[in-house]
Amino acid sequence: MTDPYSVLGVSRGSNDAEIKSAYRKLAKKHHPDIGGDQAQFANISSAYDDIKDAQARQNFDNPP
Repeated sequence: MTDPYSVLGVSRGSNDAEIKSAYRKLAKKHHPDIGGDQAQFANISSAYDDIKDAQARQNFDNPP
């Protein structure tokens, strides 16, 4: 499993807006519709889903 924080290039202390901004920047760069790599885009999307808001980050950082 890859670290979603490193995939998106954000720190663990980043807020929702910083994470969303990093995701959008990477998604635009790697989107398959504009010639990006589909696997890389899927990795970026998965990382964003893991830490996209406070609840998701808490679930990722403190698994049951």
